[in-house]
Amino acid sequence: MAITSERLRQAFSEGGALKIYEEINSKGDFLGFAQRYAFDTDYRVARSALWGLTKAKDKDLSELQLICHELIDQAMQTENSSVRRLTLNIIERLKMDEEDLRTDFLDFCFEHMVSIEEFPGIQTLCMKLAYRMCTFYPELTDELKRTLEAMEIEYYKPAVKCLRKRILSGKFK
Repeated sequence: MAITSERLRQAFSEGGALKIYEEINSKGDFLGFAQRYAFDTDYRVARSALWGLTKAKDKDLSELQLICHELIDQAMQTENSSVRRLTLNIIERLKMDEEDLRTDFLDFCFEHMVSIEEFPGIQTLCMKLAYRMCTFYPELTDELKRTLEAMEIEYYKPAVKCLRKRILSGKFK
């Protein structure tokens, strides 16, 4: 069965996401698939496409490096938390160099990693991405540490607490 918007609009399980990935992989067109479906205005289509893409090996996912800024824009602009989390998951797996640093995205990550209204998966992905971006500049690393130390940690879920502790202790790379 071909991948279509109608097919992606349907709810499916982890196995369904894996099937989508296998079909994309057999065609070897991760970039084309992402451009066609990952930014769809129907969040169900985008979510399903992104979920399938998260199953890819890092080597295959590296094709999406060309649309990294579009993925960043989507993560910052979408109102759908599933689309945001899946998009951040993909961004987190892409290469990030000093010249890729976007201050708007860094600000977004800082805001969402400490927001107690945000889902823990999004908080931790934002924390990881903020850490990666801050490592390019010592003054940003200091700001990240101050922000993490200022968190009232009792309000956060265990995953957020654990990652925060790993970053502050220097055990996260």
